[in-house]
Order: sequence, then structure tokens, then C-alpha cells
Amino acid sequence: MTDLHAYLDEFRARDWQEASAEDGTVRFAMVGVGWWVTEQAAPAVAASELCETTVLVSRGKEKAESAAEDLDVEHGLSSEEFRDGAASDAYDAVYVCTPNAAHLETVEAAAGLDKPVLCEKPMEADVERAEAMVEVCEAADVPLMVAYRMQTDPAIRRARDLVQAGAIGDVTHVHGHMSQRLLADVNPNPEQWRLNPDLAGPGASVTDLGVYPLNTTRFIVDADPLDVQSMLYSEHDAFGDVPDERAAFTARFPDGVLASFSASQRAHETGFLRIIGTEGELELDPAFFNRHDAGFTLTRGTQTVDVDFDAVDQMEEEFDYFADRLLTGRDIYPDGEHGVVDIRAIEAVLEGETATRDL
Repeated sequence: MTDLHAYLDEFRARDWQEASAEDGTVRFAMVGVGWWVTEQAAPAVAASELCETTVLVSRGKEKAESAAEDLDVEHGLSSEEFRDGAASDAYDAVYVCTPNAAHLETVEAAAGLDKPVLCEKPMEADVERAEAMVEVCEAADVPLMVAYRMQTDPAIRRARDLVQAGAIGDVTHVHGHMSQRLLADVNPNPEQWRLNPDLAGPGASVTDLGVYPLNTTRFIVDADPLDVQSMLYSEHDAFGDVPDERAAFTARFPDGVLASFSASQRAHETGFLRIIGTEGELELDPAFFNRHDAGFTLTRGTQTVDVDFDAVDQMEEEFDYFADRLLTGRDIYPDGEHGVVDIRAIEAVLEGETATRDL
């Protein structure tokens, strides 16, 4: 039997990085000034050596200017000013963090200004609009990256390397979960956009949370789902317009890999991912939230080892990766085509079919 430690060679956390501060910085216009931008994205960029935020954009100019003052950002623009090209010389790329159904129009404006785009997941509210986003960026020849922050997390990248090297044998099953108390811990307003299908798309838990274990699995096993099955439940009044206060779904991947995922916006905050193979297993617990120390447990036969990493800011890693790719002119992954696959899967899951839905 192969010794587990034979797989544990040296690993460079930023295995993707070639650029340095000497290559310059990428200046961002951040579109949307909600809490994710003000408390996560903007502080992450402020800590970066490869990025800086020079423009903030909101629907109303007053809100944008107020946020710009609070975050010490040079320009605060209204959405209309942004679309008209105001201060376009002050930024190099655009980060899109608006409600899902407003992503396309922002990306269209950015592409029209010849600006690369980092767009928050999920890409859009439906497949048609997500595909249109890819088309408009291809037509303008501007890079498009979807903001899957797990893919630049060192623990996830190390897990992918080990699984691809055969450390747990052939992958057979995956189990993943993510949940949080949306109304209690994130936003108490039941009228918020995440619960409004016109703004978020047809779901709440699958769209916002279930996509994490799904996409991370795609990244680690290096494959896309072939079909899905799902069960959905909504009872609370605030979830009256969406089918997935709670959701559970399965996905079949190539080579007989079977995955089961669950998500809820009204459950204890927790997340985990467990990948089982013919020779062992790899478990990340906790997973997905940007507030925990990183690491995982790897088991092969009777051998078990904890693989630990220093905590990183996943948002800083993500922004630096995107900046590194722009500064060095290399291809970006995950790109728009990659993101469309998740939107297609999300739509299939939210149809709530008990029969298999091919993708």
C-alpha cells in the first residue's frame, strides 16, 4: 500500500502567482456598495499589493460618494455616470457586486468601456442572461472571471492537487453542505433582494449557498455534473416567493462520481465538504466561509494526516489572482463559460423535479 506521506510534497500556497508589486497595480471600480463590498471586498483590496480601489458605484450618487469617503476611495459615481464612462481613466477593471439580475447590464457597460470584469457568483439570474454576459465580453475581447473565491483558497487548491494525484484513489462520492441564518445574522429585512426572484433569480439557498459545494466539487474533481435531482422546502413567510428555504440535491458526475449537496438560508451557520474515494477520503470542515482557519483531514487506508494552512483572506486571494492574470496576460479560470455551467445546474435543481434532469 502506498504510504500517504508520498503524496505530501512541498506546496506553494500561491502556486498561481507570477506578478509582483513591481509590475504595477490593477485599479478597480467596484459596482455595488452593499456590506459585501464595504466589509469584505474593499478591505481585501486595501490589503493587497497588486490591487487598489479607485472608484465606487451605486445607483445613487450620494450613496456612492458617502461610501467612497468612508473607505478613502477617490471617486463615487452613480450607475448612470458609470455607464456614461465617467472617471473611466481612473480604473483598469470592474468588480460587479450588485443583485444577480443586474449583473448583465453592468458587464455590458464595462465591456463597452474595454474593462476586464470580475463578476460575483452566481453570474446572473438565468442561463440566457449568463450566456449573454459571456458573449458580450467575447465580442469586446475583455477578460471575464466569475468570483469563486474557493478556487484560490490554498486549502482547496491543495485538496485538488492531492485528489488529482490519486491520494484517495478514484473519487466515488462527495457530500457537501452550506447554511446560514440569513434573516438573523446577515440581513433582517424579509424584503431584501436575496429573497426576491426578480433580483436574485428563482432561488435563495441554492443560488447563494448551494453553489459553493457544487462549484468547489467541480474544481476539486475537475469535472462537470451530468444531471441532478432535488428536493426543496419553503415554509417561513419570508421565503414565500422562493422554493428553497431548505434544499437537498444530488448530482452525477462522469466516471460514476455521485454527489449529494444541501443548503439553507435558515439554519445554523456551517459548511463542510467530504470527498470519498476507493482508497481514502478528504474532509474539509469547516468550509466555505471566509472566517475560519483553513485545512483539511486526509485519510488513506489506516493513515490519517491533518493538513493545516495559515488563515488567509479568501477575497484578497481572489482579487490578487485576477490582478496577477491581468498583469501577466495569462488566461483566467474560472471564466464565464465555467460560470454558465453552475447557472444551468442551479436552474435544474430549482425546478424541484424528482426525476433526473439532464444538463
